[in-house]
Amino acid sequence: MVLLLFLQSKEVVGVKVQNDTSKPNPNEVEFDNLYLDMNGIIHPCTHPEDKPAPKNEDEMMVAIFEYIDRLFNIVRPRRLLYMAIDGVAPRAKMNQQRSRRFRASKEGVELVEEKRRVREEVKSKGGYLPPEEIKERFDSNCITPGTEFMDNLAKCLRYYVGDRLNNDPGWKNLAVILSDASVPGEGEHKIMDFIRRQRAQPNHDPNTHHCLCGADADLIMLGLATHEPNFTIIREEFKPNQPKPCGLCGQLGHEVKDCQGLPREKPGEQVVSSGLVCEQEFIFIRLSVLREYLERELTMASLPFPFEVERSIDDWVFMCFFVGNDFLPHLPSLEIREGAIDRLVGIYKNVVHKTGGYLTDSGYVNLNRVQMIMQAVGEVEDNIFKKRKEDDENFKRRQKEKRKRMKRVNERPAFIPTGQFAPQALGRRGSNPQAIQNPRQAAYEMRMQARDQQNMSPSGSRDTSFTSDGSPSPGGIKRKAENDSDSEPEPEDNIRLWEEGWKQRYYKNKFDVDISDEKFRHKVVQSYVEGLCWVLRYYYQGCASWKWFYPFHYAPFASDFMDIADCPTDFEKSTKPFKPLEQLMGVFPAASGNFLPETWRKLMSDPDSSIIDFYPDDFAIDLNGKKYAWQGVALLPFVDERRLRAALEEVYPDLTLDETKRNSLGNDLLAVGKAHPLCDFVLELYKTNTEEAIDVPPELCHGIKGKLTLEEDAILPGRAVPSPVPLLRDVTYNTAISIRFKDPQFQEDFIFKAVFLPGARKPPPVLKPGDWERSSNGQRWNPKLNFNPNRQQVHLDPSAFRTLRHKLPGGYHNTPPPYYQTHSRDKQPRLMHQGSQFSARPQDMWQGPSSSFNQQQQQYRNYGNEPPLAWNRMQQSQGSAYQYNQQRQGRGGPRQVIQGCFMYNRS
Repeated sequence: MVLLLFLQSKEVVGVKVQNDTSKPNPNEVEFDNLYLDMNGIIHPCTHPEDKPAPKNEDEMMVAIFEYIDRLFNIVRPRRLLYMAIDGVAPRAKMNQQRSRRFRASKEGVELVEEKRRVREEVKSKGGYLPPEEIKERFDSNCITPGTEFMDNLAKCLRYYVGDRLNNDPGWKNLAVILSDASVPGEGEHKIMDFIRRQRAQPNHDPNTHHCLCGADADLIMLGLATHEPNFTIIREEFKPNQPKPCGLCGQLGHEVKDCQGLPREKPGEQVVSSGLVCEQEFIFIRLSVLREYLERELTMASLPFPFEVERSIDDWVFMCFFVGNDFLPHLPSLEIREGAIDRLVGIYKNVVHKTGGYLTDSGYVNLNRVQMIMQAVGEVEDNIFKKRKEDDENFKRRQKEKRKRMKRVNERPAFIPTGQFAPQALGRRGSNPQAIQNPRQAAYEMRMQARDQQNMSPSGSRDTSFTSDGSPSPGGIKRKAENDSDSEPEPEDNIRLWEEGWKQRYYKNKFDVDISDEKFRHKVVQSYVEGLCWVLRYYYQGCASWKWFYPFHYAPFASDFMDIADCPTDFEKSTKPFKPLEQLMGVFPAASGNFLPETWRKLMSDPDSSIIDFYPDDFAIDLNGKKYAWQGVALLPFVDERRLRAALEEVYPDLTLDETKRNSLGNDLLAVGKAHPLCDFVLELYKTNTEEAIDVPPELCHGIKGKLTLEEDAILPGRAVPSPVPLLRDVTYNTAISIRFKDPQFQEDFIFKAVFLPGARKPPPVLKPGDWERSSNGQRWNPKLNFNPNRQQVHLDPSAFRTLRHKLPGGYHNTPPPYYQTHSRDKQPRLMHQGSQFSARPQDMWQGPSSSFNQQQQQYRNYGNEPPLAWNRMQQSQGSAYQYNQQRQGRGGPRQVIQGCFMYNRS
């Protein structure tokens, strides 16, 4: 399904030499803009799970720089690099952040305590453990706007941008925008807001090729919501069930709680965690191919209104909110792992004929039509709960049978005799077992092995019980295996959704109200409907309100969505986000108070504090039908904004100058190198000391528009860029320049249309109508990979096949392989093996470049028959295999092969 293609960095005399990123992209496609959701980079670089953590903050910064370098080497953007760090989030997101940070603090304390307890227990039994490393635990909660860590990160990234603009040839004609943690908004939504506002400009190129880096699933929804024809997501390849070393002994195969302090199998073996270090692999997700799948899935005939694929995709994005997102809990009857999205699509296609139109329009919801969808879901809710219970029971039964089979396999004798005592298969002929030379000795060995097998427990250890001090008990009584039961204990389920009365029990247990309280139930539904409207507006138009949040821990049932057409969908206008230190007070537990000013931190721990109830030392986690604690619901009290602000008014005067600066909101940074057309324009602004905001000339910056204002501590030509990391050198000879940047501004009631822009061209389709039909053998078609639909396949001549697959003893053999046949009409042999990846067909042979291809090399990208835009004419680039194959596609080249959404990259 995937194609693994890598070009690793070279190492010469112990020094790593990076690839030349100014050359054409080895993935055979040229990207215009690269957007980095930086929080998805910061977390794995500061506290990785698959390798030793950096020793200090300086090493963390270097790891972040190397990660960005590798992504840049893979994507190689030609116009814009946009780096966005999470700033202050809307209140709806802060509730999730609060839950995550309280959990992280609690789990960190529990892990330290568990390690201490297990270490003492293992040592008391004489086990061996490596010496304990005395290292301060890295509190990942510091990756939050307003902390000193984030302030230092912003300074380091400014240095990184200045260094690369001066020294990396791939950055030569690149504009770089850095939106650090002082700029409000989540990283991915700052990126989406930039794209929306640029799309609304007359100078925007509708065929810009975007590439967004991030691991969150909502990036797919956000990419679809842009309605840009060329949108690709790059993310780390997910490898489930990867072995992780024990936090105490460093060996694989067990967790800290199961550590026995056993010696390593090989003397002198190093800690396993150091051997797990490997370079992370990445995959591309092509949203243009996903759009083809969605178009095929959502296309409906005989609609009473015109079918529009873009509107139907917007409805699909909206329906995905019902299975859960960062701002709302999922409906109890819709679990994504149970195929809830497919169920919603089926209901949507059955009901949309009655709605009279689509559910959404450019981020606004038609609640009358949504109610019809929810009523259809509510009608099958009871059956969903019963089927869920039935599937769960079937799964447990299969697991129990699997354990029994594994137990029978494990009970096989560990010693199997050989020779004439060896077991023989029934009906076996022609085998004469070798006679045993010493039958007495063989019989004795069999008796000893049988005796030892009886004295072993199923886990492979002797069945000897031990006293509390670790010595063998005198009676030698066998102890029962710890995991002898057929099933693991499960959390108690008081709701029992599969039984009658499930709605009464749900509201009583989760909300502490009776089902007869219809007014409260309607309030919950109304809040949830407001949340759906807020989230969709957030995805398509930007933040509708910084203050709104869903005030409950649980969602209502689909059958409760009655009379929702009258629910208000307007939000308070002109709301402002929290300041960074205010957000820290809203999301941090008391254990992370060291990141706050001293007088502020007392409000989190002083018993006489007016907001002490916001910071419980411990809190309950409702598993809510799940198996693991991280899947449950953290029952934390919601923060009252008015009480919080009133308490902070008393401690605001205690802030120092540095703390006041960290508590202020900032602006984006735009930086370019000396070769960029915008450099001279910005330099002139500094020479004239212009105080007012100036528009970006779009013809000088690839069509990008916005406002520029001078900054005090700017990167200027001739001024050295000092390194905040002692491991790295200062940029002494600097030619880059930076300036403040602000996105184009619009009226508050302006609506960004969710449509394909005029002049936008969809990429060539890669799915054929016949590909959706089941083949004769019942197998579904699977897409091929890579951006290039006409990649030349490898060709081998007969001698190569003889060398690779036709080796015979006795020297060289001239007989062709049996699966390699020659046809009378073809001079070239044809490969007939069905499972091979090779083919040798005359019509696929390369015939040399054409003159039109040579002419095509003079352009950066072929945008069609219309003349290129002004900023495109300034760009010159070498021709690539991608351009060559695109040109060949219309002149009888090799047949198009199907591509898929997912593919590996060449870096």
